[in-house]
Amino acid sequence: MDFSDITYLLSGNERQQRAYALLSETNILHTLSKYSPILVGTFPIGIDVEGSDLDIVCQAQDLISFQKFVQQHFSNYPLFSDHFKGKAYVAGFEYSGMPFEIYVTSEPFTQQHGYRHMVVESRIMDIAGEGFREKIIGLKKNGYKTEPAFGKLLDMSEPYSELLLLENLSDEALKEFIAERFS
Repeated sequence: MDFSDITYLLSGNERQQRAYALLSETNILHTLSKYSPILVGTFPIGIDVEGSDLDIVCQAQDLISFQKFVQQHFSNYPLFSDHFKGKAYVAGFEYSGMPFEIYVTSEPFTQQHGYRHMVVESRIMDIAGEGFREKIIGLKKNGYKTEPAFGKLLDMSEPYSELLLLENLSDEALKEFIAERFS
C-alpha cells in the first residue's frame, strides 16, 4: 500500500474519512511538504479508535529551524505544545476535536520507528485476518496502546523492538510466526 497518498482514507471507516477531511482543512501535509511528511499510526491501517491522534512524521536536519517553522504555522491551534525528546522534536495540537502530533528527526520517515511499526503491523493484520484486527481494536478500546496490543496478541515482552525484528521476514515466515503465537 502506498501510504504517501492519503486518498486511501476516503474509502476507510468513518473516522478515517473524517481524518482525511481534517488533514485537508488544515493543509498540514502541504504546509510540511518540504519535510517529507507522512501520516503514520492507527489511521492508515484502520485500527484507529475514539481518541486516536493523527500522527505525522517528518524529516529535518535542523530541528531548531523546524521548531520555529511549526510554531509559526501551528501554534495558533488549540492545545498547541511542543518539546524536544532526545534527538526528536514533537509538537501537538487539536483541530476540530482531533488531536494531531508532529514528530520529526533527521532520519527519513522510512527509517523512523513509527513508520516501520505501521508497515509491519499492516502486514501482520493482512496475514492474520480480520479477527486479529478486531482483537487489536478491542484491546485499544480497553486502553492498550498499539504496539503493546500487538505484543499481547503475539506474546511479545518488548513489542516496540520485537515488531521491528519482523519487518524483513518473508510473508511465509511472518505467517508461520503468527500461526505459532496467535490462534
